[in-house]
Amino acid sequence: MDINNLISIIKKKILNNIVCEKLEVEDKSFLHKNHPGNDINKFHIKLLIQSKELKKMSKIESNKKIYKILNDELNNSIHSLQILID
Repeated sequence: MDINNLISIIKKKILNNIVCEKLEVEDKSFLHKNHPGNDINKFHIKLLIQSKELKKMSKIESNKKIYKILNDELNNSIHSLQILID
C-alpha cells in the first residue's frame, strides 16, 4: 500500500469513529529505515489527535479504541503506531 493511501484511510476511519477537533497523521518510517527487520511495506505512523471524547477516557481505553478502528491496517500496513492525544 502507498503511504498516501494509508494516511487517507487512517484519517477517514478515525474521523468516522471518533469526534476530533484536530487530527494529524505523520509518516515516521524514514526514522527506522536502517533498523534490523524493517519492512518497506509496513509503515511507522504517528497520530496527533485532539479529541475531548478521547480525553474523557483512560489512556488504555482510548488506545484500545484506536487500535480497534485501525485493526486491518495494523495487521497489514502499519509496523508501529505512536499515539498522542491532547
